[in-house]
Amino acid sequence: MILKEKKTQVILENAMHEGDTGSPEVQIAILTARINELTEHLRTHKHDNHSRRGLLMMVGKRRNMLDYLARKDINRYRAIIAKLGIRK
Repeated sequence: MILKEKKTQVILENAMHEGDTGSPEVQIAILTARINELTEHLRTHKHDNHSRRGLLMMVGKRRNMLDYLARKDINRYRAIIAKLGIRK
């Protein structure tokens, strides 16, 4: 579970303008933060299959948003990939 302070910081770092919470960049960044936390949880709790399903659903949702952003504006897609370090 991502803390409120961390979520607001992620939003502020990736917002395009003041009060921006719905842009694809912000949504992708929030999902990435949640995915990273859940990945750490699953490293210690290997048999938590319910959380693993949630993780896979979040990864799929992030993939769809990245595909959308790549279709709409490839430069924004490349910028968010580089900023978050998703594709290594």
